[in-house]
Amino acid sequence: MNTTGKVDVLLGLQWGDEGKGKVVDVLTPNYDVVVRFQGGPNAGHTLEFEGQKYVLRSIPSGIFQGGKVNIIGNGVVLAPDLFMGEAKDLEKSGHPLKERLHISKKAHLIMPTHRLLDRAYEAAKGKAKVGTTGKGIGPTYTDKISRNGLRVGDILENFQEKYAAHKARHMKMLEALGWTDFEGFDEVEKTWMEGVGYMRQFHFVDSEHEINNILRSGKSILCEGAQGTMLDVDFGSYPFVTSSNTVCAGACTGLGIGPNKIGEVYGIMKAYCTRVGAGPFPTELFDETGKMLRDLGHEYGAVTGRERRCGWVDLIQLRYSIMINGVTQLILMKSDVLDSFETIKACVAYKLKDGSLTEELPYELEGVEPVYKEFPGWKTDMTKFTEQSQFPQAFHNYIKFLEDFLETPIKIVSIGPDRDQTIIL
Repeated sequence: MNTTGKVDVLLGLQWGDEGKGKVVDVLTPNYDVVVRFQGGPNAGHTLEFEGQKYVLRSIPSGIFQGGKVNIIGNGVVLAPDLFMGEAKDLEKSGHPLKERLHISKKAHLIMPTHRLLDRAYEAAKGKAKVGTTGKGIGPTYTDKISRNGLRVGDILENFQEKYAAHKARHMKMLEALGWTDFEGFDEVEKTWMEGVGYMRQFHFVDSEHEINNILRSGKSILCEGAQGTMLDVDFGSYPFVTSSNTVCAGACTGLGIGPNKIGEVYGIMKAYCTRVGAGPFPTELFDETGKMLRDLGHEYGAVTGRERRCGWVDLIQLRYSIMINGVTQLILMKSDVLDSFETIKACVAYKLKDGSLTEELPYELEGVEPVYKEFPGWKTDMTKFTEQSQFPQAFHNYIKFLEDFLETPIKIVSIGPDRDQTIIL
C-alpha cells in the first residue's frame, strides 16, 4: 500500500484577523509544503520575528521556512502588480522566492478594471454598502462564476489579445454603471502589466496534480485559509461576506484534494471578537471597553489600516464555526489583550427579537441580543510567560470553560505577537 501524506487545514473562526499568519509561522516547521486555497490580497497576514514585521497578502506564510515549497492554489485570485510588490519586498529581505513559490495555472487574475468595478458597485449600493477593500476581489470571483475569467495559465499564450477582450467587456459594464473616474488608471495598468512580466519568472503549475503527487510521496501539507468563517459566501453573515468559501470545504475546491485527505483542522479564535467593514456583530461594544480592546489589541487592519470593530467573544458564533469546519483543535490568540480586565465576558446565548433564547446561530443575525456569562479577570501580565504552569488560576478556569462549552480542546495559546510568545498546551 502506498504511503499517503496528510493535509491539515488552518482556518479563522470569526470575522478574519484572528492572527492566522503568526500561527502558520509557528506550525510550518512541522510541514513539508504550505498552500493558500482561497481569497486574494484583501487579507493581510502579519508575521513578526527577528525584529522584522512582514505583511503577506497572497504569498503563503510558509515562505520564511528555508527551502520549503509554497503553493498558491487555484481558488486564490491574484493581482500581478500587488503580487510583484509583495514578492520583491520579500526578496529584498533575503528570501529567495522564485525557487520556493509555485502558482496554480487555474488561479484567476484580478484585472485593474476589476478594481474600478468594485468601487462602482459599492457606490451604486449607497447605504447598503458591504464595506469591501476595493481590491477587485468580488468582481474577479463574479467573472469566474459567470465563466468570464482570465487565469494565470492565460499568461502563457496570446495574453494581450485575451486581456484586451476582457478589458473591453469591463469598460462597457463601467459605462452602464455611469462610472467616470479613471484617474491614474493608465499608471495602474502599466504596473499591472509589469507584474504579469514578473510573474512569468515563477513556476506555473497544475497545482491539483502537484499537491496530490506530494501527498502520494508521503509528505505533509498545511493549507492556510484567508479571512474567517463568518465571511464565507455560503455560511457567513451574508451579504456582508467575501466572495469565496473560507471554510474547510474551500480547501478541497481551492486545491483539488478529496475530503478524505484532510487530517487536523486547526480553528483559530481570538480571546475577544473583531470585525472590519459593515455587517451584523452581536457582541460589538461601543463603550470604553470596546475602545480599550481596540487599543490594547492594536486592532487596525494589516492591509487597510482601518479601525476594527471590537467586542466580547461570541461562543454561539464560534460553536457554529467549529461545526461547519469540523474543527479538531483550537488555537486561542491574543489572550494577553485581556490581561488587565477586571471582568471578562463571553456570549453564551442569543435573545431573539421575539424574546426567545437560542444557542444556535439564526438566519438573521441583525438585532439579536447577546446573553453574557461573566468571569473574573486574571489581572496578570502573561506576555513573558514561557509555560502553561505559569498561567494564573482564573485563566486556567477560563480556558477550561471555553473547552467545555465549545466541546473542542485548546492546544495552543498565544500571549503576544512574537513567534516566541506561543504556549503549546
